[in-house]
Amino acid sequence: MSRPAPHPAIHEPAAAADPATVLLARRQRFAAAAAVEARRSLRLSWARFVSGGTAVAGLFGVLATAGGDPRPWAWMAGGAAAVFAALVLLHERVVRAERRWQQLVTIQEEALARRERRWRDLPVPAAAAPPEHRDLARDLQLFGPASLLQLLGSAQSPPGRATLSRWLVEPASAADVAGRQQAVVALAPALELRQSLELAGRELAALDPDVEPFLAWAEGEPRLAQRPVLLWTARLLPLAAWSTAAAAFAGILPAAVPLALFTATFAVANLVAPWLEEGHDRVAAREREMAAYAAALGVLWSPPAAAVEAPVLAPLRTELSAAGVPAPRRLGVLQRRLDLADARRSGLLRLLLGTLLLWDVHTLSMLERWQAHSGRHVRRWLQVLGELEALAALAGLSFLEPEWCFPRLEPQADRLRAEALAHPLLPPDQRVANDVTVGPAGTFLLVTGSNMSGKSTLLRAIGVDVVLAQAGGPVCARSLRLPPLRPATSILVEDSLAEGVSFFMAEVLRVRQVVEAAEAAEHEGRRLLYLLDEVLRGTNSADRRVAVREVVARLLRRGALGAISTHDLGLAEEQALRQAAVAVHFRETLHPGAGPGEPAMTFDYRLRPGLAPTANALRLLEMFGLR
Repeated sequence: MSRPAPHPAIHEPAAAADPATVLLARRQRFAAAAAVEARRSLRLSWARFVSGGTAVAGLFGVLATAGGDPRPWAWMAGGAAAVFAALVLLHERVVRAERRWQQLVTIQEEALARRERRWRDLPVPAAAAPPEHRDLARDLQLFGPASLLQLLGSAQSPPGRATLSRWLVEPASAADVAGRQQAVVALAPALELRQSLELAGRELAALDPDVEPFLAWAEGEPRLAQRPVLLWTARLLPLAAWSTAAAAFAGILPAAVPLALFTATFAVANLVAPWLEEGHDRVAAREREMAAYAAALGVLWSPPAAAVEAPVLAPLRTELSAAGVPAPRRLGVLQRRLDLADARRSGLLRLLLGTLLLWDVHTLSMLERWQAHSGRHVRRWLQVLGELEALAALAGLSFLEPEWCFPRLEPQADRLRAEALAHPLLPPDQRVANDVTVGPAGTFLLVTGSNMSGKSTLLRAIGVDVVLAQAGGPVCARSLRLPPLRPATSILVEDSLAEGVSFFMAEVLRVRQVVEAAEAAEHEGRRLLYLLDEVLRGTNSADRRVAVREVVARLLRRGALGAISTHDLGLAEEQALRQAAVAVHFRETLHPGAGPGEPAMTFDYRLRPGLAPTANALRLLEMFGLR
C-alpha cells in the first residue's frame, strides 16, 4: 500500500530501508560492542585480582619484615593499591558501557517483537486504564498484555507512560492531532534520538514513579526565608567561632572564647535538627531520580536531536529553559547540592559538620535557593518529557509500520471513511484489510455473519484505529477520514455475582453508558462513535429487537455514528432499523468433504455488502460431535 500524506502541511521523509533490516543490523552492532566491553571487563577483573593480591602481599611483606628494610614492600603495596583503585574506577565505566550496549540490544529486540506482534517477548506495561475509561480500554485492548499500549511500549518514564495512556483514552482536538502528526513524522526517522530517549527512560522506569512529594516541595514556599534569624545565625556563628579559634591559636584570645562559640553552634544545631530533618527529607531522597530526569531531558540537546526539524523540538527546548538555562543543567545543579546534603547521612560527619559549620542549615538554604529559582518549572519539565516520549512512541510505530497512513480529522465530516482498514494488533500476516464507511449521521453499520467470521474484530479494528488517529499516530489503513469522535463500546460484558448484577443487567448498564456518552460528546463538539457487539444478547429475540430499536433511535437522534454486529438477522426486519441500517456481512466457506486434519470451514474475513446469507452454529455443533 502506498502511504498518503498525513496532512497537507506535512512532508513525508524519503523512503527508508526496511525497518526489520535496520533493527537487525543495529542489534548485531550493539551486541558486538557489548561483547567487546564484556571481554574488557573480564580482563579488568583479573587485573583487579592481581593488583589487589599484590597489595595484600606487599602489606604482609611489611608486617613480616623484622630488622630489614620494609620500604620495598611498602612501595609494592602502595603502588599495587593505587593501581587497584584506578582499575576499580575504570572497571565501573566498562561495566556501565557494557550494560548500555546490552540495553540497546534489548531495545532492538523489543522493537522487532512489536513489529511481529510477539507479545510474549515484550514487557507488559504497568499503566492501567483510568476507572472512567476501563470498559472502553478493555473492549479495545488498550492496556495490558497484547494491547495498544504494549505496541507503543517505548515510553518508559513515569511521565511518558502517563502521557501516552492519557492520549489513548482522551481524544485530542483536530489542531492538536495535526501538531502531533507533524512531530511524529519528523521523529519517525530519528532512530538515534528516539532510542537515546528510551534508553534514558529505562533508568527512570525502575525508580519510584511517585514524584508528587518532590513536586510539592519544588512548588512550595522556601522555609528558611521565613526564618532569617536562623539563617544569619548559621552564617555568623560558625564564622565567629573559627575567627576566635584562629585568634586563640595566635595567643590573642583565651581558648574559652572559641570553645563557648563552638558549644553554642552545637546547641543551635541540635535545637533545630528536627525541623531541618523534615525540610531535607522532602527532597534529599531524590538525587537518583533527578540525575535520571536530567539525562532524559538532556537528550533534547544531544547530537541526534540536532538532526530533527527545528520546528518540532525548538518549542520543547524553549519550555525546558528557566531564565535561559536548560532544564538538564538546572537539575544537575540540584543533584550536586543534594550530594552535599548527603553528608548528613553519616552520623559522625554530621556531628562534626553540624558543630563546626551548622552544615544542615547551609545545605537546606542552597536547596531552597534552587527551589525559588527553578522549582515552579519542574512540573512542566516533566510534562514536556512525557509529551516527548509519547510522541516518540507514536513515531516508533510509524517507523515500524511504514505502510500505515496518517488520518485526516475533518471537523465538518458526517462519516468515517476508511480504505483497507485492519486491526493494528494483529500480526501483518494475519490481518485482513477492508474498506469501511460508518455514517453518515442518521445511519448505522449493521455487521452480520456467522460465528468466528470477523464481526467483533472489525468493530475493534475501527475502535483501535480511531483511538490511534485521535492520539496523533498512524493508523492501520491505506486512508482514513473521520470527524472528531468520542468512542464508546459494548463488546466484552460480564455479570458480577459479588455485586448482584446479572448478565442482562450488565448489558443494560453498559448500553445506558453509551447513550449517556452520546449526550456528553455533543457538549464536547464531537460525535459519538458507538461499537456494539451482539448488543443485549442476554434476552429473547423479540425483546432484543424492540430494545435495540429504541437504543439506536436515541443514538441516531444525537447524530452519533456507529456499528452494531449481530447474529440476529431479524433485527434488519425492524422497520425503523431497516431504514437506517447499512448492512454488511462476513461469509464462511464450508468444506463437506474435508479429510482428517483439514478444516471443515474457512473464513476469508472479507467484508461484503448486504445481510449474511448463512449461519454456522449448527454446523459447528456437528463438527464437534454435539449434533
